[in-house]
Amino acid sequence: MNFKIHLQKAIVFCAVFCFLIAFSLQTPSMAKANTSESNLNVNAKSAILIDANTGQILFEKNADKVLPPASMTKMMTEYLVMKALHSGKLTWDTKVSISDYVYHISQNRAYSNVPLRKDYQYTVKELYEAMAIYSANGATIALAEKIGGSEKNFVNLMNKTAKEIGMEHAKYINSSGLENVDLGDYAPVGGPNDSNLLSPKDLAKLAYRIVTDYPEALKISSTPLKDFTAGVDHPINMVNWNYMLPGFGENMNQYKYQGVDGLKTGHTDLAGYCFTGTVNQNGHRLISVVFGTKSDGARFIETRKLFDYGYQQFSMKTLVKKGTELKNAKTLSVLKGKEDKVKIGLGQSLKLAVENGNEKDYKIQFHLDKSKLDKDGNLVAPVKKGEKVGYATVTHKDGSPYSYLFNQKSTEIPVVTSQAVEKSNWFVLMMQGIGHFFASIFHGIGSLFGKIF
Repeated sequence: MNFKIHLQKAIVFCAVFCFLIAFSLQTPSMAKANTSESNLNVNAKSAILIDANTGQILFEKNADKVLPPASMTKMMTEYLVMKALHSGKLTWDTKVSISDYVYHISQNRAYSNVPLRKDYQYTVKELYEAMAIYSANGATIALAEKIGGSEKNFVNLMNKTAKEIGMEHAKYINSSGLENVDLGDYAPVGGPNDSNLLSPKDLAKLAYRIVTDYPEALKISSTPLKDFTAGVDHPINMVNWNYMLPGFGENMNQYKYQGVDGLKTGHTDLAGYCFTGTVNQNGHRLISVVFGTKSDGARFIETRKLFDYGYQQFSMKTLVKKGTELKNAKTLSVLKGKEDKVKIGLGQSLKLAVENGNEKDYKIQFHLDKSKLDKDGNLVAPVKKGEKVGYATVTHKDGSPYSYLFNQKSTEIPVVTSQAVEKSNWFVLMMQGIGHFFASIFHGIGSLFGKIF
């Protein structure tokens, strides 16, 4: 009896041991990802790092967690001002009047502000610079009212635009990022205890759109110091809250980072210290977001970790070149053409931020566009050179996809024909049809005799 019990225990132990070994062998990519994140150790409530050239996610920590973004809210106001400028709705010289609401908020220097006058009209550029450099709340609300007619209408536009961009968790209730309790009776949307709510991934998407659609915004966000002179007796020295920019004194050198040119800081008691940063070194741009660090300097220290990680651990590589033929699908059959086959290849090159040492750790998968083919999988002539017949995707060798901010469809590589195939003339087509007819007859007779004999 004892022998049977010991035998059963031994069998159970062996089974558990084998399962653990098999599990560890089957999940190397998961272990690798966890190791890289723990080594980075970003001391923030949440964070994300992306490659701005591709939208590829290089690091994330609680990236979908929704938190108050404080003045990083102003990035959407900046985006919508830029959009209005490009559409012709505004110009930099457009005049903006100051409402009682804007006046009241702008006089509170406990917030980040330049004092605005009701008897003075400001240009869009003056207010935009105050917003983007100095994070001026009154100037931000003035721009929101100019575009929307009221801040409430502008908030509706903010939320609509967020959906269009794909900011899945975004909820805007005002344009400035102040808490509603600070706005008091002027709060345009929501209750007294409500806040704007965004995730790091939401803000990374918005930052990506700003630097991609309106790169001129970075010329203003990268300004370290500027005097505000409009409507004031003495110039107000606007110091950019982004201490990673060059141009500050020696006491700020500890935060300076080569190539940083934006984008927006944020701080409230509820949100903590936050920062959406972007940096460009040798044409390789990164975007980072950190939420909820514990001090003014900490948000830049944690951002430095992310930037160092991005540049030291990853390199931009051309994984596949335009014209590359696919190993298992070099040609497609063509019907009714002067050629019965056509070569196919990749229609464009693909660059990715690849972790150093893993340059060959990928595979290409080919997907045919069935709508281009007949029921037997053939193209039908005529076929144009460069005609798209499908697409290819690049994944890790274990089959797991690369992570992107936006839909994976944006990273599909078109597969195109390498040459044109003209349609055969009517006589050739007729002879081919006769040939196919007799071939089918002989095939049928052969099958019949095969069954008989």
